[in-house]
Amino acid sequence: MPKIAQAPLGMSAESTRRWTENYRLATQDSGRLFLMAGDQKVEHLNDDFIGGHVATDDSDPEHLFRIASEAPVGCFAAQMGLIARYGTDYPDAPYLLKLNSKTHLIKTAQRDPLSLQWQSMAQVHDFVRHSGLRVVGVGYTIYPGSEFEPTMLSEAARIIQDAHAMGLLAVIWAYPRGKAVGEREQDPHLIAGAAGLAACLGADFVKINPPLNASGSMDAKLLGEAVAAAGRTQVVCAGGSETDAPEFLQRLYEQIHVGGTQGCATGRNVHQRSQPDAVNFCKAIHAIVVRNQGVDEAVKLLNPAA
Repeated sequence: MPKIAQAPLGMSAESTRRWTENYRLATQDSGRLFLMAGDQKVEHLNDDFIGGHVATDDSDPEHLFRIASEAPVGCFAAQMGLIARYGTDYPDAPYLLKLNSKTHLIKTAQRDPLSLQWQSMAQVHDFVRHSGLRVVGVGYTIYPGSEFEPTMLSEAARIIQDAHAMGLLAVIWAYPRGKAVGEREQDPHLIAGAAGLAACLGADFVKINPPLNASGSMDAKLLGEAVAAAGRTQVVCAGGSETDAPEFLQRLYEQIHVGGTQGCATGRNVHQRSQPDAVNFCKAIHAIVVRNQGVDEAVKLLNPAA
């Protein structure tokens, strides 16, 4: 199992204490992070929440909070406005405030991606202080390769510094994207560069899309370059679109034990299921990420009554 990370330098003794407490809470003393992503309410609008195989429960935003409060997730990431509306009824879930988001309506062919901060860190400070919720950190997306990259990098650096001063974790979503990137969004070498960029920003965790090989398939061995490039910034992989649960668990196990990643960040694969199925699926993910169990043990948790 990975060691518990140390707080970054430059923080007060009290901020270091709070950061360490939040890190241990989010990783559940395992050194690995299971992040449940709920930021798709903006990123994908309503596309991920109705229709097809999506559970009818998912049409209600509260579905996300019911899962996060019952399942053993390390943190639930969503926009502050959503958390402010539902957090009162779900005060025990560990939260991560996603500070920038954009919709998918404007395509790269029209304009390179730009996603800017919604709330100031002063507003984050007040929310953490007065909400009474267990806020463990903040999150921010960068798009390396976008023509607007300098603006996002500068903003991300300031957010990370301010978050650490408050004793909060900082998680960076790092997705190479834009006309300069083209079809190379999941190129292993480029993704490794994005992971190293997050390390230079000072992020505690970086969320990346799994790289693809020359035939367009995922290969956990390709994650090694990104994990090495990130150094002491811990790498977690995005879960992607909904897939077969055992297949997802096998891929997650390989990402950790072959690729060297230190957790996962998944949204659709969790919340598109009914609440009971979503909670059981989270327990299976938790078994691999936090309890360091194998795929066979994790699969048994998908249907505990069997």
